[in-house]
Amino acid sequence: MNKIEFIPRIVENKDWITIVFIVAVGLVAITKAAFENRFVDFVNLIANNKYIKMYKDPSNLMSWFTILLFFVQLISFSFFVQLVLTYFGYTTKTNWITFIQIFTFLTFFVLSKFLVEKIIAASFNVEPFIEQFNLFKVSYRTYVGLMLLPVNIMLYYTDLMNSYVIIVVLIVLLIINSITYLVSLKNYQNVLLDKLFYFILYICALEIAPYYFMYYVITNR
Repeated sequence: MNKIEFIPRIVENKDWITIVFIVAVGLVAITKAAFENRFVDFVNLIANNKYIKMYKDPSNLMSWFTILLFFVQLISFSFFVQLVLTYFGYTTKTNWITFIQIFTFLTFFVLSKFLVEKIIAASFNVEPFIEQFNLFKVSYRTYVGLMLLPVNIMLYYTDLMNSYVIIVVLIVLLIINSITYLVSLKNYQNVLLDKLFYFILYICALEIAPYYFMYYVITNR
């Protein structure tokens, strides 16, 4: 009599990412409905600086508009990182555990970096500049996260992911970071000239070192 051996079939759940996309789109829809005029100005951020001029008060950094789109940004960047890792063979795009790990890491990284920046800004007495600088960074990076959402959806449901897409996204992020630096330097040049040493220290310690450390950890694991 032949012995029958049953082999369990492991099937990855692919529905979770659809739910995540729906949640992200839902957050965008809620934000647009609750802050219609501000959302319109935000969408036109790439074309003009009206949004930056109108909402330059640091209190806007903790508004519900920023918080809701911050979660959309985290979802977009987390899933894009997962797509990159999938492209290089480290995971699969349907692995929800990897997504949670990436999302948790990015959330902890951004919030802890923001807290350290606040502490250092208070210590060096450069709070006005750092608060304005953070607002610029959040605005432009949130814009990229919003634009990246439909790209993620397209890349997930197709096989278009390649090295060119990765390079383009990295170049866009680099350009946006450069813009935030230049605009901040222009607006606060009088303040920074008196505290140039602290600003250079801030750039090296909190704008270069954390990303290098993150790159080092990821590549070595």
